[in-house]
Amino acid sequence: MLTWGGTSNKIQSMNFGVVGWGLRSSIAKEAHRPDKGHQLVALADPSDAAQANFVKYVGEGAHVVHHLEALIDLRPDAIFILSPDHLHEQHAVMALEAGIPIYLEKPMAITIEGCDRILATAARTGTKLYVGHNMRHFPIVRKMKELIDSGAIGEVKTAWCRHFISYGGEAYFQDWHADRRNTTGLLLQKGAHDLDVLHWLCSGYSTRVTAMGKLAVYGDIQERLAPDESITVSFRDTWPPRSLAPLHHTVDVEDISMMLMELDNGVLASYQQCHFTPDSWRNYTVIGTEGRIENFGDVPGNGQIKVWNTAGHGWRESANYDWTPDMLTGSHGGADSLIIDEFLRYLEHGGETDTTPYAARMAVAAGVSATQSLRNGSVPVDIPPVQKD
Repeated sequence: MLTWGGTSNKIQSMNFGVVGWGLRSSIAKEAHRPDKGHQLVALADPSDAAQANFVKYVGEGAHVVHHLEALIDLRPDAIFILSPDHLHEQHAVMALEAGIPIYLEKPMAITIEGCDRILATAARTGTKLYVGHNMRHFPIVRKMKELIDSGAIGEVKTAWCRHFISYGGEAYFQDWHADRRNTTGLLLQKGAHDLDVLHWLCSGYSTRVTAMGKLAVYGDIQERLAPDESITVSFRDTWPPRSLAPLHHTVDVEDISMMLMELDNGVLASYQQCHFTPDSWRNYTVIGTEGRIENFGDVPGNGQIKVWNTAGHGWRESANYDWTPDMLTGSHGGADSLIIDEFLRYLEHGGETDTTPYAARMAVAAGVSATQSLRNGSVPVDIPPVQKD
């Protein structure tokens, strides 16, 4: 058996395994820092092409296997779980049971029960679990959190997010994301980030949700891939949206969704998501007893935060406070590098982190419950709490 030194809580150099070398391989690449003693060493992925790409990136010394069991046998110091969403629960539990710390890409799982099983396994085994909600490391989001917590808008009372996704057709309707068996729905899969951010900005978690939505555009496209066919997904912006083809053989998730949330601290919030807009960005608005904060654009170099905390009629371009983040390099506007920094520190030293497994579970719970409401006539759904045991 080939090993790389175990999984102690005090690691100076770390060797990582990866499950899945697809769209989110960029996050694992951020952890490959050989000059600092941190490196990717092994991949579990059934795709020959993925294995070849991993070896090309890491080097000839890289190990490639087809299944997580074989990767666990190699005993890396930690594992990045970047597999499709419906496999997160299975892969996370296997690694945690083996005592190997994990970076688990969001969403934590595609069911509430799956999240709770992961939480229970981590608690029982004492194995470190970190969930990749990288938007908590977006400079725009972090600055909004800092200003809100400082009292810039008083006591938060309401918030909403509008998410425009111009690339939604290519990214989510041409591959496995379009099949609800793999994702539950895009209100969860894509919305997990935004639901987590709304919870974070408002310092609370959803306890009751209601939602509506439909497959308004992509359901009309009849040209589909055969069940044994696949294409390489891109993040292009096909326009107009109905000209996109072919789609995945199964398309049964909504391309427009909207939900309402009541948080445990009394805050009321809403979230809207559309996959056929001509632009792509998120707009968060939070209103408190003494002002309003809002972002325009959401990535470094192409975003701005404004705070209004004096009264006035009509739209005011000039706010009481304006802030524009500096340009950063790297994937997701530099956020992926920052979240990996936190993950590496957590592996070595432990301690608190900005993103937590509990928060990740609550984002999934909100998305799953809202999807249930959406598909059941918008009946409100109460979110089950995490069992204390």
